[in-house]
Amino acid sequence: MHVTGTVPPPAPAPQETPAAPVPTESPVGSSTERPAGDPAGSAGRHARRFGLPVATALVMGNIIGGGIFLLPASVAPYGTVSLIAFAVLTVGAVALALVFGRLAERDPRTGGPYVYAREAFGDFAGFLAAWAYWITTWVSNAALAVAAVGYLDVLIPVNGHRWTACLAALALQWLPALANFAGTRYVGAVQIVSTVLKFVPLLLVAVGGLFFFDPRNLGPFHAGGGSTLGAVSASAAILLFSYLGVESAAVSAGEVRNARRNVGRATVIGTAGAALVYLLGTLSVFGTVAHDRLVTSTAPFTDAVNAMFGGAWGGWAVAVAALVSMTGCLNGWTLLSAQTPYAAARDGLFPAAFARRRRGVPTVGVGVTVVLASLLTVYNYASGSGKVFQTLVLVTTFTATVPYLLATAAQLFHLVSGRGERVDRARLVRDGVIAAVATAFSLWLVAGAGYAAVYQGVLFLFAGVVVYAVLAARRQRTV
Repeated sequence: MHVTGTVPPPAPAPQETPAAPVPTESPVGSSTERPAGDPAGSAGRHARRFGLPVATALVMGNIIGGGIFLLPASVAPYGTVSLIAFAVLTVGAVALALVFGRLAERDPRTGGPYVYAREAFGDFAGFLAAWAYWITTWVSNAALAVAAVGYLDVLIPVNGHRWTACLAALALQWLPALANFAGTRYVGAVQIVSTVLKFVPLLLVAVGGLFFFDPRNLGPFHAGGGSTLGAVSASAAILLFSYLGVESAAVSAGEVRNARRNVGRATVIGTAGAALVYLLGTLSVFGTVAHDRLVTSTAPFTDAVNAMFGGAWGGWAVAVAALVSMTGCLNGWTLLSAQTPYAAARDGLFPAAFARRRRGVPTVGVGVTVVLASLLTVYNYASGSGKVFQTLVLVTTFTATVPYLLATAAQLFHLVSGRGERVDRARLVRDGVIAAVATAFSLWLVAGAGYAAVYQGVLFLFAGVVVYAVLAARRQRTV
């Protein structure tokens, strides 16, 4: 998910039933979670476990938000050397995806990084992963909705008045939330449809642009000053956040059929597919829009469509594609925003209300998340300035790396300790190399967030420590 750079500058939930899961396998690795007293699985016909296609769509849809429509112009000042940064980052993202696949194979429960961190390092590490991931999701949802209003304005003028734009942003958040309240069956349907609709125009530009490719438009290999390595690092810092979301299938593993097999496949296929679209799309725009124009472009895909097919309808077409893309992204992230707190609440590490689930969806978590995101959105428009909001978005970039690092650390812990591993030296070496690359990628994400974001993000984590202390005390008193 690429939020940074997409933010423009300056019916009630049904009655919920507490979910008391009855594991059908060993405590570590239950891929089937059902509320007690509901043999059909919390919800009958409205709940449906995801297969490989929906799980893959969830990963691809959550990685690709609205940022792809600005990426080519964002990295154009560095020249085509930025394509090398794309390749390097793709290797790191795929390594992280492989780590999540291996961890899900070992422990295919809903919660993803939370489950892995808690199983390896205990309650406090698990809580930090859940807390950081939860902050990331609801702040990012607000950011996506605000950014989407900019694309909506191309089709329906809404930015003329501050509160009209605010209402539009709130509607863009609540519509996916309503789909989530309706049940996992509808979440999966929306995700499949939105993923297909977003990829048709993106692939049209990514593949079709190759037929209009003109090497003279590429510009210099290294457009900026300094060393080539410095240019790769600088452009990578912009691209780093485009791969947030690789964990999507792992977080919802409890809702995936045959999770031990499908979560890993969906994660790798989805990440590789998103990377291919990123790379081909950027390359096509580089080759169809002159470099000096691309550097100053505010709508690179629009310029590419107009250059390829003529006319002035590119802006409208790209706006529709961006809205579909971001709506699908909001749909997937709304589900993920409730899954991790749900898993933590079942273990007593989040308020018990978050463990309530209906129709396969943790509806309390969805409701709380969309309310918090809505309040942040209203505050953003009421303040009349995007500075506070943009700062929070950068902070979530850091908080997203906390569960990534804890998950890769858990994988390294299992490999070094030999827990749950067969005696297969070749596989251990391979998994160790992949985990090391994924760890380096996660640390690179931290560095890319910037000093200010890391500093303020730590404050968010420390606020979570207070929450953990209260919940732990209550749990101890109960015991």
